[in-house]
Amino acid sequence: MIEFKNVSKSFWTGTQRKVILDQASFRVDLGKSIGILAPNGTGKTTLINMMCGLEKPDEGEVVRSSRISFPLGFMGGIIQKHTAVENCRYIARLYGLDPDYIEAFCRYICDLEEYFDMPLATYSQGMRQRFSLALLLSLEFDIYLIDEGMPNTTDPRFNEKAGSVLAERLNNGTVVIVSHDPEVIQKFCRSAAVLRDGKLLMFDTLAEAQSVYNYALQNDTGLSFTQPG
Repeated sequence: MIEFKNVSKSFWTGTQRKVILDQASFRVDLGKSIGILAPNGTGKTTLINMMCGLEKPDEGEVVRSSRISFPLGFMGGIIQKHTAVENCRYIARLYGLDPDYIEAFCRYICDLEEYFDMPLATYSQGMRQRFSLALLLSLEFDIYLIDEGMPNTTDPRFNEKAGSVLAERLNNGTVVIVSHDPEVIQKFCRSAAVLRDGKLLMFDTLAEAQSVYNYALQNDTGLSFTQPG
């Protein structure tokens, strides 16, 4: 479970205060995947980072009582000057897992051959993406966080192997995905929320959320959200 209790978050842009959340309270329960619709520039990445603890709220409290993933594609914690082997074993120890298993799993998924024993600083962007996703898939979580869309590479063999494992993880876990595109959310979630002007309004169905989201975009107006009784 993830619960936000009266959480506020904002940034100073240099000219004005950008409000991400304003006294927002909501929760994500296990077994109830949810999508969050938000226009670009409203703080989707910040919200996801707050869920997993990468960013702190200005006010309020974020409570976590489950194993929560770092955002898919996130490269934090990976040391570029170390090899994939060293990074795998380091992350395994942090999570209290078997380093041999994590290394073997990532070797199989990545299929980087001799590069697996070379520093990540020598990798291309695509190779780093493959390693990052493989490392995430080697760790099983209760809640998976996705920012915008699924990470993808140009390697069809990797996409096939990683995709089958990812589908299994997401089917058995709970997904939180933030996106500006309802079609992306529809692939994983049946309920959704809308984030706009620092307010988060929860809906039972994606159709309801999409209706409010589309209205706000078409009229280019802020919304005064009140939670339905």
